[in-house]
Parts: sequence; C-alpha cells; structure tokens
Amino acid sequence: MTQSWTPASWRNKPIRQVPAYPDPAKLAAMEGKIASYPPLVFAGEARRLKAQLASVQEGRSIVLQGGDCAESFADFNANNIRDTFRVLLQMAVVLTFGASLPVVKLGRMAGQFAKPRSSETETVAGESLLTYRGDIINGPDFDPASRIPDPARMEMGYFQSAGTLNLLRAFASGGYADLHEVHRWNLGFVERSPLAARYREMSSRIDETLRFMTACGMTSANTRELRETDFYVSHEALLLPYEQALTRIDSTSGDTYACSAHFLWIGDRTRQPEGAHVEFLRGVRNPIGIKVGPSTDPDELLRLIDILNPTDEPGRLTLIVRMGADKVEKLFPPILRAIRRDGRRVAWICDPMHGNTISTAAKVKTRNFDAILSEVRSFFDVHAAEGTWAGGVHVEMTGREVTECVGGAHRLTEADLGDRYETFCDPRLNAEQSLELAFLVAEELKNRRHPDTAVAAQ
Repeated sequence: MTQSWTPASWRNKPIRQVPAYPDPAKLAAMEGKIASYPPLVFAGEARRLKAQLASVQEGRSIVLQGGDCAESFADFNANNIRDTFRVLLQMAVVLTFGASLPVVKLGRMAGQFAKPRSSETETVAGESLLTYRGDIINGPDFDPASRIPDPARMEMGYFQSAGTLNLLRAFASGGYADLHEVHRWNLGFVERSPLAARYREMSSRIDETLRFMTACGMTSANTRELRETDFYVSHEALLLPYEQALTRIDSTSGDTYACSAHFLWIGDRTRQPEGAHVEFLRGVRNPIGIKVGPSTDPDELLRLIDILNPTDEPGRLTLIVRMGADKVEKLFPPILRAIRRDGRRVAWICDPMHGNTISTAAKVKTRNFDAILSEVRSFFDVHAAEGTWAGGVHVEMTGREVTECVGGAHRLTEADLGDRYETFCDPRLNAEQSLELAFLVAEELKNRRHPDTAVAAQ
C-alpha cells in the first residue's frame, strides 16, 4: 500500500461483490454523468462528524446508527423518510438520558442501496437468475430482465439520495427535531407498550428534566440544541464506480472526500487488505467503518487499521462488531485486547443484527429480539471487563410497523411474519421494537453508571 492513491486506483486491485455490467461503455457514460453532478454531502459536514466520532473514541459520546437493510426505490416517499428519522430521534433521546452523554445520530439512509450477497445466482423452482444486489444495481423481481445490472440505476440512486438528504436536513433544522415533541412521541410509545410500567419511570425523569430546563429559561425558542439536531447519513461503500463518481476535492483543504455520504463502511465480505474496497477508502478523508465479524483475525485487523488510518487520526475509524449473540463473549475479547494493546484510537460500536439472522421452517429470514438485545448486553459486558468504552449500537430498523423480527414486548411470532414482511433483503426491527431496544439499552447504560440504583427486570 505504499503506491500513490487516486480515486481510480482501486481498479487495479482484486475486487469482490462487483456486478458484471454487460455494457462497459454504458457504465462509463453513467459514471461520467454522475461525476458532473453536485456532491450529495460536503467535506465540512464529514469533518464535523469525524470530530464527534473522536469524542466517542474518548468515551464522551455514543453512536446510534440505524436504518434500512437496503433502501428501496419503490419505498421512496416523504412519509417513510420522516418515520424512520422520527424513530431514530426518539431512540436518541432515550439513549442520551440513559448514558448522560450526547448521541451521534447516523442514518443508514440516502445511499444504502447496494447489498453484498453470498451467491452470484438465486434459484427458484429450478430457474437460476443473477442474485438481487440492491436497487442501485438490479431489480428485485425474479425475472431475467430485472436481474441484469443496469448503470442507469445509479442515477436513480443519486436523485433519490439527494431528495432524502434534502428532507432530512429540513427535518433536522426546521423544528421537527424539537426535543419536547420527540419526548411527547416517546410518551405515546410508553403508553402503548405492554411494558409500560417498566418504561414509565424513565419517561417521567426525562419529563422532569425538560420542565426544569424550561423553568431555568432554556426553551426551544432560545436554545438551538432543543429544536435542532445534527444528523448524518451512511452506507456501505460497495458499488465503487458510483463512489468514485461522487468523489470530490475539497476546495478549502485540498483533501479528497467521498461525497456520497458522510460516513462509509467496509463490509465483512470486502475487507481484504489488498482488495479494491480497502484501496478506495484509504484515500478519502471521511470517517469510515470496518465490519468486524466472526472470521476477523486480530493481526489482519491491525493491518487494515495501518492501511486506513496510518497517522492514527482521531475519529477516522469506527469498528462495527457483528459476532452473533452466542459468539461475542468468546470471539470479541481477543480482538479488543489486540487493538487496545497496540494503542490504536478507534470507536467500537455493536451491530447486533447480522450475526443473529435465522431462517424459519418456512425458509423466511428473521431475527429474534432477545438475541439482538443479548448481543448488545454482551458487547457492553466485554468492554466493562476490559476497561474500554462501548461506543454505541448499529441496527437495521424502519419507522414502519413491519413484521420481520420475532419477539419484543408485543410478542411477534413466526406466524405473524406474513402480516407485513416487506424487506427485500434482511429483516428489520419495526418502530415499536426499535424504541423498546432503545429503552432497554438506556436502562443498561443507566445501571452501569449507577449500579446501586439498578432497575430490576420485570
């Protein structure tokens, strides 16, 4: 990795999870077209996020990252964007209270259109077609024409991302993120929950805090932090032709930024040190993440850290741990110790979703809420035992009341999955399950700060 970097140097590296476009000239033309479009995010925003993630590394903040497994062109509308944003705000308020720390809010939104797949093909009723790789590459319908990778889909992804970002910025700064309104929404959730008694005490404490602040003269009218919020977007940097086309040089610093999102990550299937995805991300100055799964070797991870953050820049690297509830206590500590022993500055966050995907007897993918919560708790336990900082959570969720994950306070079962199973990829927590997870994690955070006042499980 000593050779010079350019936005195109990844093309000389071995690559995985790449679609085979049938018309290279059409692909090149679309890349050139997108390269002429305005950036979706700005370098200054990415630098601000990097500073906030540096605070997470230092134990002074936590991260909440959430959104769709893979965004769908067909689901692009203002209501869906609003509902997911609203639930993330609700979760963040609860986590802020539980941790008594700021929460960095990071959406899997405005660009999470591509998905890695375990197989090149999919077979149904004896017919094999190319695997669906996300709407920015091909279509979900099981027919030959839909599954052909089409570069024109990159332009659709760009414009939908631009529209989503426009709405998110308006929500974040236009009063929709008012803390009092978000708390009111949470009160509604508490009253609907079968575990209302358990959550009511925390909600009442938040209510008391807001009334105290008002009495002290801090209102939404005179305090920006009460009516506005910082909100960032992220996605897996999987489709490198698209990422390169949206790479820009910042006019104020001369540095190169990937302007498709504020934060990009490398997945568990594409983190080869000599691979194309690592090559691309080593040269952009955005904060970036690496998925850390059961197959992660500590020495290889240290090598990746050397490649992606050779100067040990604060806020640059976030390690997203996705082991599975039954593996995290065994597999995670050796990795954590290796990074700590080497003195690397990274933020650690828990992805409790990807290691806990199961199939039902009817071959429907789902996830169990209890396993998701168990992995989060184990992640925090490991950090507590090692004396390190558990920096937050990364969840696949939606603001809609889908029925894709079993369990939770409303006791969804496999029989309920058919009611509103809407994902084309992996199962997501619905709005109620997402908020329930936030309240339970907030309890964990609060109890770890004040073990003498721990709330007994009910």
